[in-house]
Amino acid sequence: MKLSVKSLAMSVGVMWGGCLLLFGLATTLRGVQPDGGYYAKDFLLAMASVYPGYSGGPGMASAAVGAVYGLIDGAICGAVIAWLYNRCSCSDGDSS
Repeated sequence: MKLSVKSLAMSVGVMWGGCLLLFGLATTLRGVQPDGGYYAKDFLLAMASVYPGYSGGPGMASAAVGAVYGLIDGAICGAVIAWLYNRCSCSDGDSS
């Protein structure tokens, strides 16, 4: 069985971009706490260390930038995973 590279790329891209968008929106809605922390701070700052131009802080612009980065990064990773799977899977017709 072969995986569709395009379908897996789109699926993973939408999931990862949506994840970053949801965390960004939740952070924006909850706001900064009195101690300077905010929802999912460690996760968002870790993503900010990976994606240049993404701050990982609360704000609609930050959430949108994270979503775009996640969409692109997830699509690339999904395509690579499907391509590797298709290259490594047994394609000689043996179903055992």
